[in-house]
Order: sequence, then C-alpha cells, then structure tokens
Amino acid sequence: MDLLTALRTHRIVAIVRGDDADAALRTVLTLAEEGLALIEVSLSGKDTFDVIRRARAALGPTAPLGAGTVLAAEDARAVHDAGADFVVTPAVCEGVTEAKRLRLPVLAGVMTPADIVAAQRLGADAYKIFPAEQAGGPGYLKALRGPFPDAPFVPVGGVDAELARSYLARGAVAVGVGSPLIGDAADGGSLDALRERTRVFLDAVRLPTDAGR
Repeated sequence: MDLLTALRTHRIVAIVRGDDADAALRTVLTLAEEGLALIEVSLSGKDTFDVIRRARAALGPTAPLGAGTVLAAEDARAVHDAGADFVVTPAVCEGVTEAKRLRLPVLAGVMTPADIVAAQRLGADAYKIFPAEQAGGPGYLKALRGPFPDAPFVPVGGVDAELARSYLARGAVAVGVGSPLIGDAADGGSLDALRERTRVFLDAVRLPTDAGR
C-alpha cells in the first residue's frame, strides 16, 4: 500500500489495543464500518496476531490494516505473515529495518531530530511523534517543521478531537488516536459509544473541502 497517500487522504489512524481479542476484533470491524480506513492493531494487546489474521479475513485483502508496537525483527515478520500491510513502531528499531526488507511501509516512532534523521536513513515512510503530548504538543510539531519542513509527521499520544484539529492545522499529515477514540471498546465496552466517538473524530479531521459530502 501507499501509506503516505493513505495518511494524507484519511488523516487519522485508530490504535486498537485490548485484553479481549474478540472485543478487539469487533472494535476493528466497527471502526471500518463507520468509515475509519486506517486501523492499527497494537502488539501490546492480547492475541494480536490472531486479531490481525481474523481482521484481514473479515475486511478482505485490500483494506488497510496495520500492526503497531512493532519493535523486533521477528515482530515485523509475524505481523507480515498475519496479514498486516503496514507497520507502526514506537521508536527507531529493528522493526523498521525488517519491515522495509519485507516491503511493508513503516510509520516510525520518533521524538528528537536525531530520531528523525535515523528513521529517514532506514527508509521510514512517515514519522510518528511519540509521545506527542509529553513532547510539547502542537508547539513541538511546529518547531520540528522548521528543520524538517517536508517530513510527514503523525502525532500520537493524548490526541483528542480538538488536539487533532490543532495538529493538522500545524502541518501534520495525520494523527494517531488510541484511548480517546477507542475507550473501553477493545475490552468489551459499548460499540455504540465507539461509533459516536468515531463520528466525532472523523468530523474533526475532515478537510474543509469535504464539507457537505
């Protein structure tokens, strides 16, 4: 898949992690039903590889499906085998190198300018500013865009709907959203509440030219 184009088009990545694999799968499918196209299943959840396999079977071969918290080379190989077609890492690590070897696009976790340069050298497709809230929020993104004006940044960590608007207004190509969007759905919580939150976030990241569609 063309990850960078997908990020620029959809502007939000949902991060699903939970202690109930069946609930996590239901969460992925509900997000997709509501029109949220970019979904990442984090390896920090329970039975993640099984969730990815089942999600891939349910969504079909062409729907974007990512795997997150990919650190080691064996993680990258395992999620590739399970059916993920993009990888998200929390840092510049072996997972980036192996995913690129497997021709999987990578959203690589970065915090500092040195991290960004290292991720560029490894061929990362985009850069996940993590944890964005602790790094300084939208102001930090603005500062990074000085030396890296064309870098595709995706802030992750503590992003609510209002912050999503702020990050995108300051040049982020997309935002990554976990608990403010997912809530307790991946642990068996209300899917109706998840649907409502999904609509709020999709409205928050909608381009002005999308209004009225």
